[in-house]
Amino acid sequence: MSCVIVGGGPAGMVLGLLLARAGVQVTVLEKHGDFLRDFRGDTVHPSTLQLLDELGLIGSFNELPHSRLSEVAFPLGPGNSIVVANFARLKVKYPYIAMVPQWDLLNLLAEAGRAEPTFTLLMRHEVTSLMRSGDRVTGVRGDFGEIYADLTVACDGRWSIARGLAELHPKEFPVPIDAWWFRLPKLPYDTQNALTPRAGKGRFAIVIPREGFLQLAYIARKGTDALLRQRGIEAFRRDLAELMPELADRVDGLKSMDDVKHLDVRLNRLDRWHIDGLLCIGDAAHAMSPVGGVGINLAIQDAVAAATLLAPALRKSGPVDPAVLAQVRSRRLFPTVAVQLLQRMMHRVLVRPILEGRRMGPPKPVLALMRRLPMASFVPAYLIGVGIRAEHAPPFARV
Repeated sequence: MSCVIVGGGPAGMVLGLLLARAGVQVTVLEKHGDFLRDFRGDTVHPSTLQLLDELGLIGSFNELPHSRLSEVAFPLGPGNSIVVANFARLKVKYPYIAMVPQWDLLNLLAEAGRAEPTFTLLMRHEVTSLMRSGDRVTGVRGDFGEIYADLTVACDGRWSIARGLAELHPKEFPVPIDAWWFRLPKLPYDTQNALTPRAGKGRFAIVIPREGFLQLAYIARKGTDALLRQRGIEAFRRDLAELMPELADRVDGLKSMDDVKHLDVRLNRLDRWHIDGLLCIGDAAHAMSPVGGVGINLAIQDAVAAATLLAPALRKSGPVDPAVLAQVRSRRLFPTVAVQLLQRMMHRVLVRPILEGRRMGPPKPVLALMRRLPMASFVPAYLIGVGIRAEHAPPFARV
């Protein structure tokens, strides 16, 4: 009854912790020496906060430096904005999005995992090949040697090595955007609790207040990273100042284009999430657009569902029946497809018109609805914050 998890991101760490609490021998392999990567998904949504509560980790989480976002608001002019997602309206225990550096969350999960006698986290362990017995995957290889396991789970992201080695290839959906992440200084009068999109012709940005700084996502046409870098930092600063005049006095905080991190946005999904002995979850099974910021939370929901279904099988000796692996996909397919359809619709009706200069914000009917019926802001808040088929910690993992 052993499981090796490839990738120490949110899905891998949550799955490892839950399976260890079920008494399964779990080894999590992370190719890097630490979790310190800039501008990974740092949003922790109400559904994930509820999960941390169920796992007995919410107290430790609250001690981490973090900011709380209660709404998404589009500016309509000086001193005027409209709220399109109000998380405070949610009837949940944690009606907000917590913004916390992902490395802090991962370190918290790692510490909780190390408290379990059957949990092992190995850093600087990069998988280079899969071991097989006939058609069944029996473990992984790397510079570290060989690790045998009754089940291998690929949690190594949208560029999953394990997925590629298993010859599982996702279906790609067209995406019109790429994203560039960076940070600017935060001043006392900056909005403290709202995520604020700013739209301009051919581009838009999202301003996220964080502890001690502003995190920004700059969204523009896919394939333009080389052009942005060729134009240089001065031109990029001018673009930002034109798009967000209120931040013009601090764009000099960007010293070079090295401070601007490019995300090649992908939206894809595997038709089949497993082969005998190996399962893909999270971004390895379905890469998400950053629109809505739901990727990390959807991956964690996958991990909870997988642990709930896999733990009984892994408590027994011998390989896991492929039918059990298929159940994970069956359970998580509808929320995955629904979110991706919603993101593709948002690309079409919101993102693309802004990039093409046809509109500077949400469609007029949406704005009219939010003005006339503010309670409607509950719907996007629920879809973003709680989601479709939220998973809860299984009884064996609760504290």
